[in-house]
Amino acid sequence: MAAAIDFYFDFSSPYGYFAATRIDELATKYERDVEWHPILLGPVFKTTGSMPLVQVPIKGDYAFHDFERTARFHGIPYKRPGAFPISTQAAARAVLWVRGKQGEDKAIKFARQIYKAYFVDGINIGEPMHLLEIGHHAGIDTAGLTDGINSLPIKNQLKAEVDLAMARGVFGSPFVIADGESFWGFDRFDQLEAFLRDGKI
Repeated sequence: MAAAIDFYFDFSSPYGYFAATRIDELATKYERDVEWHPILLGPVFKTTGSMPLVQVPIKGDYAFHDFERTARFHGIPYKRPGAFPISTQAAARAVLWVRGKQGEDKAIKFARQIYKAYFVDGINIGEPMHLLEIGHHAGIDTAGLTDGINSLPIKNQLKAEVDLAMARGVFGSPFVIADGESFWGFDRFDQLEAFLRDGKI
């Protein structure tokens, strides 16, 4: 099998959520694995001088409209969260902890459940208590998850993940790297598929 695809995402990103509903299916079609990388856009924005799209004057209203339009176009369940954007450190740490304790498959499943909770069910995943509830329903040990979210090794691991992502040129969510070729945004998935199919673009 060819090299795995690297999928970088922030849980506050609607486009990251849309990508998360499609990336594994697309990769499987071309006999690829996917390595999911939760990151934080806050440190990235500090480095690039950017800010959340919805907070940019004029662009913000368009972005909210486009989130809903994109979801409809692709048939992806979506409801605008009441709290947006939010801090996603706890969610990212939670996924890293689950990956370390229960493996990649469980971590990916948990990441999907977190995304659904936020962008479909309207649950504020920025609140750790809600993450613990999601984890409980997913069969994840609540006490262990609490310790994991607050542990210094996991905090350092997340920081290292973000630093490594930026070193690889990652500056947004979703961001996909396949065979050294970078694709930013859910709207680049057609190009990503062409690259996976043809090996060039």
